[in-house]
Amino acid sequence: MKAHEASEQITGDKWEVQLRKGCLELAILAALWDGKLYGLEILRRMESDSDLIVTEGTIYPLLSRLKALGLVRSEWVESDAGHPRKYYALTPAGRHRLREMAGMWARFSSSMSKLLAPLGKGK
Repeated sequence: MKAHEASEQITGDKWEVQLRKGCLELAILAALWDGKLYGLEILRRMESDSDLIVTEGTIYPLLSRLKALGLVRSEWVESDAGHPRKYYALTPAGRHRLREMAGMWARFSSSMSKLLAPLGKGK
């Protein structure tokens, strides 16, 4: 591999990482749309529904941030499996924000799809 090809690969990988990071808040809020989940369930939902693989070390600080913004609430719930689990749910403000973000995403992804359409035509 030539030096410029290696550089392009690293830059491309960084771009994908930044793109994924930018979508994480939207993904977390969307995972909570149907109801409350604990942290590992959020990770599983994101992975199964979007192929986003996120570590626990990444998701918990984001959940704390979303909680501080008033977009999610949390509660400890006793578990049959032993230790209590911290469940997260959308607040009314979180549901409103998610709808806004989903609209922005739909407009953005539609615009990008139009812009990228010629690439599928082999031009």
